[in-house]
Amino acid sequence: MTLLAWTTSWPLAAIAQEERPQITPGERKAPRKKDAEPRAVALLQLTSGGKASLLPIAILINGKFWDASAYKATPVPMALESGTIYEAERSGSSQGLFTVSSALHSNAPNAQSPWIGTGNWAPSGTEKPKTSLQAEAAPVGLDTSEGPPRLTKNPSKETPAASTPAASAPAPAPSSQPSSGDEPPRLTKPAPPPASTAPASTPSSAPPQGDSKGAPGAPQSENQPGDAKSPDKPRAPESDSGADVGSRPRLRRGKPAESLADEEIPGYSKPGAMPSKNAGKAPEAAAAGPVQLIPAISDSGGPEPHSFGFEFLKDEEGERLQQMTAMAKQQLRTYLDARVKARITPKATTAQPSPLRTVKKSPEPILSNVQMKAYDLWSSNQPVLIFSAQAQMPPAVPGASTGSSDDVQYSIILVAYPDIYHDLHKIYAGVTDKYHLDLSPRLELIDAVDADGDGRGELLFRETSDGGSGWVIYRASADKLWKIYDSLNPE
Repeated sequence: MTLLAWTTSWPLAAIAQEERPQITPGERKAPRKKDAEPRAVALLQLTSGGKASLLPIAILINGKFWDASAYKATPVPMALESGTIYEAERSGSSQGLFTVSSALHSNAPNAQSPWIGTGNWAPSGTEKPKTSLQAEAAPVGLDTSEGPPRLTKNPSKETPAASTPAASAPAPAPSSQPSSGDEPPRLTKPAPPPASTAPASTPSSAPPQGDSKGAPGAPQSENQPGDAKSPDKPRAPESDSGADVGSRPRLRRGKPAESLADEEIPGYSKPGAMPSKNAGKAPEAAAAGPVQLIPAISDSGGPEPHSFGFEFLKDEEGERLQQMTAMAKQQLRTYLDARVKARITPKATTAQPSPLRTVKKSPEPILSNVQMKAYDLWSSNQPVLIFSAQAQMPPAVPGASTGSSDDVQYSIILVAYPDIYHDLHKIYAGVTDKYHLDLSPRLELIDAVDADGDGRGELLFRETSDGGSGWVIYRASADKLWKIYDSLNPE
């Protein structure tokens, strides 16, 4: 009976095993990736006078970008904590280190940059050389003097023993019994020193009793804890990121930089401080001279920076510039045709015979401020070209006064990538003017930067729309630009 029951249950167990095999074909478990350390992206502002400040842009936490000027701002953002180190990178190449000393908040509401960091800027090549231990020219104990080697003791080691005063050695105690030469040697203990020779027992060695705080047997140290603190040195504030010290993610840290005397920036003040009378004025009005914008990265365990620059072959850059210029003009004509089709015109009340239409050649756009940058973002020796220019259409009749449509200044941004046949393939095109910033914002290229720490470069732009100005980061592919962060429209 037991055998019959076992034989009947065996096919059922076999069917259950066939329903779910242990190893499913084609199924692969993705390895669990450990939570990466935070990575902050900022912009270093360098004035013509050498003054540096930091604008936080974005911070990457667990694969998602957040606004660095608002992330854990209780009250100071995490990206601007004192002692955070940023490495400025121009096209991926290191330019120097910036150490945050303090964070300043904007006095004006709805400012483009609500927070700004001040600190110490150290360009590359100005760091102090690191002193490392060096080996001696000759091993320790080896006689470097000329002559044959001798097996003798080192006289320099015996000199300190011989130079010690004789008074420090205890005097041998005199023997109470005379010894004769026939008796064996005996070991005798020396006599104890007299109590009057102890220096601590003399009343003259006691400290003065002018102060009742110190004990006569325990004199106070000259360097007391209250005297060791210097009021001139600023103390680094504790972290206000809102997390515990042990579990808080940390950016690249270093020794907090000392506060500078000229760290005041017009329009900004320290949290909790009373704003000055010039709080309502724009800080850009007080800045004199051009300001350089250099991307900066803070990451405690990110990859080493490497250059994203691309070098053209001989006569290749001029050829690519002509191709990009022709593509930009074509994009402008397409944009103008779309604006004409979208324009609403009133219909005529009386039917009139349509005149013969003559095909007119469209005028050639006038380009100015033409710039073209090339980056090797994927280390594939293939350039990603970014073309930018300002355009204006010439008047319809030469010598006539320009109309309203001819006075419009157009902004063109074009990104292209060569295909397998070395022909340029458009991956992004943006044409706009001041009347249509709500439909297509104006983009201004800042630089290429490794924003997510994967070793590949992304493109950082300044974005200007009808809602204000901000920053946007794009990841380039072979056929499209993918937006991964937008400060004006955060997800």
